[in-house]
Amino acid sequence: MPSADGSAPAAAPGADLTRRRALSLGFGALAVPVIGAAGYQSVRAAEQGPDIRSNLTLLAPAAAGGGWDAFQREMQEAMRANGLVGNVQVLNVPGAGGTIAIGSLEQRNTANYLMVGGTGQIAAHAQNDTPSELSDVVPVARVIEEYAIVTVPADSPHQDLQSLVDAWVEDPEALAWTGGGSSDQMVMTELALAAEVAPSDTTWIPSSGGGEAIQALLNGSAQASTGGFADMYPQVETGRLRGLGLAAPERLDGIDIPTMTEQGFDVTLTNWRAMFAPPVADEEQLADFRKLLEETTATEEWKAAVERNYWVEVPATGEEFTDFIASETEKITSLIEEMTS
Repeated sequence: MPSADGSAPAAAPGADLTRRRALSLGFGALAVPVIGAAGYQSVRAAEQGPDIRSNLTLLAPAAAGGGWDAFQREMQEAMRANGLVGNVQVLNVPGAGGTIAIGSLEQRNTANYLMVGGTGQIAAHAQNDTPSELSDVVPVARVIEEYAIVTVPADSPHQDLQSLVDAWVEDPEALAWTGGGSSDQMVMTELALAAEVAPSDTTWIPSSGGGEAIQALLNGSAQASTGGFADMYPQVETGRLRGLGLAAPERLDGIDIPTMTEQGFDVTLTNWRAMFAPPVADEEQLADFRKLLEETTATEEWKAAVERNYWVEVPATGEEFTDFIASETEKITSLIEEMTS
């Protein structure tokens, strides 16, 4: 991710994975037809505000320029370019690791809002016991994942993940890690637990984002990094960094970097992004939101955004999505406890 806390384009990394998952987890499987009766729509509009297709605000729980903001602006562009919504705007509501936006969404008295959320907000609540959490709003659909990658400088003595881990085990404090935000630190923590290294013994140098993490690697302040694939992989391509492992369920298509799991380390935490609605949204509006997301993610503009940002599409709705949130909440809470113990 941009860490928290861009003739026809080439096929996106993970395209085969995207297609396989889209076949089994498509939004359309749970979407229902939108009510078309004009009379009923008028009554509903009077009670709950304008129809969501006429006016929609996309909430980004961070300032402009971050990963959540980029996601919503790509979504906005795809909706506008294809006339899927009459008027769609992005509203930035930063603060408290993204949880200020949750409280803002919860208090809306009309349904015409969709907030992007995910891993970072669960971590913020677990770490800081914020007043708002994702269970306060309504899950609509999971959309994409961003994978983390372990990198080292190109001149590092470590040619593979096992070599890096061996040095880490030998002297946890001497091998300094860096990353931009809680998601990156949680990936490092998950790897530490898999390698039987105490996270509390590890030197972690927080960075404000991918650019700062890259500089820490290149100037020798840190020897390894966990960071968003989109931030770090371009530096691997240019030869400045070496990629040692992906926190992903499978290898990305066309990317010659193994997953950490296939190298013997069960590290699968991803930075996922999903859409949430205000509690005032009724079942018909939620169904229309799912249909809208299905239509938006099928557009050429969205597919181009997925390629440009190195995202992997992992659509899920309904019980599958709510079960996923519960599982992620338990996992992230446990990792935060390890980080802060």
